[in-house]
Amino acid sequence: MHEALRSAAERRSPIRGAIQCAGVKENSMLQRTENLPAGIDGLTASGKITREDYQGVVEPLLVEARRTRRSLRLLCDFSPEFEGFTPGAAWEDAKLGLRYMRLFAGCAIVSDLTWLRESTKLTGFLIPCPVRAFGARERDEAIEWLSALPTGVAATHRLIPDIGVIVVEIHETLRAEDFDALALTADAWIEAHGDLQGLVVHVREFPGWENLGSLFRHFEFVRDHHRTVKRVALSTDISLARLAPRLSEHFVQAEVKTFAYDALHSAVSWAGTRSLEHAEKASSHAGSPTRAAG
Repeated sequence: MHEALRSAAERRSPIRGAIQCAGVKENSMLQRTENLPAGIDGLTASGKITREDYQGVVEPLLVEARRTRRSLRLLCDFSPEFEGFTPGAAWEDAKLGLRYMRLFAGCAIVSDLTWLRESTKLTGFLIPCPVRAFGARERDEAIEWLSALPTGVAATHRLIPDIGVIVVEIHETLRAEDFDALALTADAWIEAHGDLQGLVVHVREFPGWENLGSLFRHFEFVRDHHRTVKRVALSTDISLARLAPRLSEHFVQAEVKTFAYDALHSAVSWAGTRSLEHAEKASSHAGSPTRAAG
């Protein structure tokens, strides 16, 4: 009798009803975190995370971020009771990561679980966004770190359509997003014109890559475009840059030449000038006789 009354009371509970109306399982091991500073999203995890947790909590967050075109600064709180992920959740995590990884501006892992913090340090360098582990007492520091992440890009680029040249200006440590943005501009031009005449990289001292994921994205850009970019000019004061033309002969098809950092105008002019071999091929193709029909 008492059990029946308690069950009826739970069904009438406004808290339980609010949870059900919100579409979140009351016993979900993964919840959105409230009361965070503007621009920061949060997740709180405990127990063992399931596929349903990901589909009900994480996926809506990612879909909304992509729809509104905003980057995610994610604060992940893991309680001492966190046990890990079920195989289904691990698979869902991999799928969502591949689909939405470019949305992330940074991720802070907050936990006193030693195994989780150590694994974060080992794998964070492979992820193409800043990832850092904090202890439970360092939660405020984690929020400050997320808030301080740069909102701009480490490299800017501009297209000079008259000569088919893209000029890249590198300001700070390169991120994966910089190569994604550059690829969008280059691919659109190549799709319309067949190739990109020139790419000019303007940097006084090379700042390096943010992490291994950013380095891999750099390699991917070179792999995907070295056959469709005719000339690459390096306008820089980096002493090792003079070796680039000789080294590039073994890896890329583009013609490479170095210039001083202050010789940007000369670098752009050279990159925008078609090579003699390419000009002769174009001239030969244009001047070849057309066979008359019939």
